[in-house]
Amino acid sequence: MRAAGVRKVLIYCRDFRCRHLNIMPDDADRWPDELRILDIEDKFVCTTCGKRGADIRPDWQSAERIVPARKVRR
Repeated sequence: MRAAGVRKVLIYCRDFRCRHLNIMPDDADRWPDELRILDIEDKFVCTTCGKRGADIRPDWQSAERIVPARKVRR
């Protein structure tokens, strides 16, 4: 995610009736590179309904545009 410029993640409550959304800024920077999102989804607890489990997704709309370096001709 970081390599693609994503810094924010979207966290949805896993309960289909609630589907509370929380946007977490800079979470991608706090987690180690080797962390799999699937490993931490069950640790989240919804602040609206209290159910455990989340659906975590990258916030692609917040991704920084990475412009490749230009080659200089001599």
